[in-house]
Amino acid sequence: MTNATMISGCQGSRGTAPSAQSTLTFVAIIVDASGGGAFLVLPLNKTGRIDKSYPTVCGHTGPVLDIEWCPHNDQVIASGSEDCTVMVWQIPENGLVTPMAEPVVVLEGHSKRVGIITWHPTARNVLLSAGCDNQIIIWNVGTGQAMISLEDMHPDVIYSAAWNRNGSLICTSCKDKAIRVIDPRKEEIIAEKERAHEGARPMRAIFLSDGNVLTTGFSRLSERQLALWNVQNMEEPMNVTEMDPSNGVFLPFYDPDTSVVYLCGKGDSSIRYFEITEESPYIHYLSTYSSKEPQRGMGYMPKRGLDVNKCEIARFFKLHERKCEPVVMTVPRKSDLFQDDLYPDTAGPDPALEAEEWFDGQDGEPIYISLKNGYVPGKNRELKVVKKNILDSKGTKNAENSSPAVKVASIPSIKSEAKLDEILKEIKSLRDLVSSQEKRIVKLEEQISKIAI
Repeated sequence: MTNATMISGCQGSRGTAPSAQSTLTFVAIIVDASGGGAFLVLPLNKTGRIDKSYPTVCGHTGPVLDIEWCPHNDQVIASGSEDCTVMVWQIPENGLVTPMAEPVVVLEGHSKRVGIITWHPTARNVLLSAGCDNQIIIWNVGTGQAMISLEDMHPDVIYSAAWNRNGSLICTSCKDKAIRVIDPRKEEIIAEKERAHEGARPMRAIFLSDGNVLTTGFSRLSERQLALWNVQNMEEPMNVTEMDPSNGVFLPFYDPDTSVVYLCGKGDSSIRYFEITEESPYIHYLSTYSSKEPQRGMGYMPKRGLDVNKCEIARFFKLHERKCEPVVMTVPRKSDLFQDDLYPDTAGPDPALEAEEWFDGQDGEPIYISLKNGYVPGKNRELKVVKKNILDSKGTKNAENSSPAVKVASIPSIKSEAKLDEILKEIKSLRDLVSSQEKRIVKLEEQISKIAI
């Protein structure tokens, strides 16, 4: 197994992507594959050696560079590849039994490899992709259309792209050493800082819940840095924390509920974590988790997938050369009661907006859920892609421009949930029948063996 520079390439990021629990039942891992690109989708409870014949998601013709689970449907995952395409997949509820080569939709618009993909945090079926063609495209996955194309904002390779809390803005880091805050619907840069970090190594930038931007990068002397920026005034950073000299690029993972940032260095064998506060010096070192083996990639479990009964505050999926290892972080508490301070209401899987509403200019804050009694998920909706009627009078924003080509794969549609339930019941009855026949065969074989004796 290999990282192949994934979740969030250009970005050099996570090689694993867990789907969140309750329904969060899978972890996805990019693997080497001959003749194209592939990734595994494994049940979270699966342990031990994975057979080489285990089915993979294998529709790309080039290596997979990035994967990310949809925050609003725990069975939908997107992948970006060296073959210049983005593909969206719907994983069966019980996992893969055979290799999956047909995606729900293929999104084509980039002229070079796609190293970054990230789902909108609050709008359903909105997906951002960034390629080595220095272009960002925002897609409506539900129609398979490229709705927004940001072509001339980045003169060089894009290292990272991230949404803010309600998905109204994105921040990017680029090889030209600049950090940019962009309003994608207005297609304009609202804040920019050139030479945010002096070093030549890749940078990362993410939004915090208060709207500030956190960046990781390198100093001129190749020391790794963590910096905090106020979007309203990016002349000088609010804080710069210098760490050790190393080549490993820091991958930041942010928990908005506790304001803790976890830094996982690629090639490191440790995870550092810091608390971000509103008062100077803003960035406070907490502790470091250390292990013996270096990490080739890292995945991060969404909050609703954690075990609140064990006071679990974070769970990472650390990718080694030949295995994937969960790293669980807990806060020891004597009481068995629910710890309100550790688990404030967190963002749930329900979207605040539909894709069309967001593209029309609306914003929506995340819909929060309580983890107090254990989160009980609703039923995942099937991802359906509908081709837009080209004669529709309500043209899209970029209708006059030549939009990138999109391939839409036909998927089966079920007219009603009642019909689906009926099919599932029939399948269950057939399984029961097979099971009973197997038991009968075993009894008959025992009787025959006795007669033969």
